[in-house]
Amino acid sequence: MCLHTSLNRSRGTLSAWLGGVAACLLGLSGCATKPTDPAALADYEQTNDPFQPANRFFYRIDNTLDAYTLKPVAQAYVWLIPLPGRTGIHNVLTNLSSGPRFFNNVFEGKPRLAGDTFMRLLINSTVGVGGIVDVASGWGYPFHDSDGGLTLAIWGVPEGPYLFLPFLGPSTSRDANGFGIDVALSPFTYVPRGYGLLTLNTVRYGVNVIDARSEVLGDLDQIKRNALDPYATIRSLYRQHRHAEIQAVRDDHRMTVPDWYTH
Repeated sequence: MCLHTSLNRSRGTLSAWLGGVAACLLGLSGCATKPTDPAALADYEQTNDPFQPANRFFYRIDNTLDAYTLKPVAQAYVWLIPLPGRTGIHNVLTNLSSGPRFFNNVFEGKPRLAGDTFMRLLINSTVGVGGIVDVASGWGYPFHDSDGGLTLAIWGVPEGPYLFLPFLGPSTSRDANGFGIDVALSPFTYVPRGYGLLTLNTVRYGVNVIDARSEVLGDLDQIKRNALDPYATIRSLYRQHRHAEIQAVRDDHRMTVPDWYTH
């Protein structure tokens, strides 16, 4: 599943790209009509995949591109770099993505999560040698993920239809808009040209894609090998994972300081 894209773009360019994808989905979804049979209609509404013909079309393209490009690169990455090295690289990439995570925690109204993210950035950037070593987890600040899609969910924005976006993979209309929020919140979006900064930023994105793909090599191969319908399985797993993430944020009611006075 290809998850890569060039994130270093303006919000206007990103909105135009997502708008083009939406237009393409609409153009390819003529066969996605609601069934009349009650059982089929219930299944149709449960999957919430009205653009399924277009989504499957993009899935096939993405799957083919992945098989001949990203997957071999990820396999070579795993073969060339031992696990401790890959762990260090992953930790650095996670540390560098702390900005959008912090702001999303704030927008979600979760000050404790925001504090954890800030402390992780501070500790791992210093004691953890630029984030290579995840010292913060051992000091009581475990990693948690957050993104614009989760923030919109906490705000009550509906999930919307399932989408399989070119070069981004499984998503929903809410998560696609959340992706745009994350791009806008990332300080790396505004890296100026010159002094090699833009090149370093591009390299960071590329390594991030390879790292993400390498972490699901075995799992994705197993799905494609064993599932009767890999597309439907990926859709189901994606939704389950997102619902679990959203519920975890909603259930986090920790105080920013110990709650000494309610006992």
